[in-house]
Amino acid sequence: MAKKQNTNERAARAAAALAAQQKAEKRRNIITAVVVGLVVVLIAGGVFVYLLGKGNQGDIAAAGAGEGEYGVTIGDADAPHEVVVYEDFLCPYCGQLEAASRDDFTEAANAGQVQIEYRPFNLLSGISDYSERATSAFAVVLTEEGATVAKKFHDILYENQPSESAEEFPDNQQLLDWAVEAGADEATVSDGILDQTMTDWVEEATTAATDAGVSGTPTVLLDGEQVSGTADQIVQTVLDTVQE
Repeated sequence: MAKKQNTNERAARAAAALAAQQKAEKRRNIITAVVVGLVVVLIAGGVFVYLLGKGNQGDIAAAGAGEGEYGVTIGDADAPHEVVVYEDFLCPYCGQLEAASRDDFTEAANAGQVQIEYRPFNLLSGISDYSERATSAFAVVLTEEGATVAKKFHDILYENQPSESAEEFPDNQQLLDWAVEAGADEATVSDGILDQTMTDWVEEATTAATDAGVSGTPTVLLDGEQVSGTADQIVQTVLDTVQE
């Protein structure tokens, strides 16, 4: 009886936390949702279900690909389609989408079928400061070394994405090492990454995302319309459209 009661209580807490998250519209509200319930885990029979990254409800009013101030873009500006991806470097669903989409999205962008802009921001600061530090490091590389190196750094961050439940997260020295691996000049980006000099950029990127109506990650827009579903479903929807 006690075990059943505990399970019901956990389910109730998870449901309440999810409802709180869905009401979040501004950054402070989102951070509150993160703290109280964004990563609440419903435990039933040993199965963990993360109530995170299920997409937003409502319209997203975002600048088109290549028009944002806080992202990195691949593909031709004259491409007939555009994709915008809002993401957090710690979000596991963003990691799943990245793994499922990178090769196909890059191929489509290189073929002139679509322009894609990746817009990282800090959604998960309630879990760890890694989201802010990784995004700050990304901003340093983007500002100092340009889009090509920044995109490589972006990819390396996802290839080495820590678990959101990790006991320890990569430190700033590790972020610097990955930036150098991506092709950044160590002397150029070292101080910025180690001292987190782009936290204002991160704050502004986060505000821009929430002002646009983004309340979860990943949020994917195809020609201005949100695409929902699993990572594989999102990728297939994009490819079906841009390869027509």
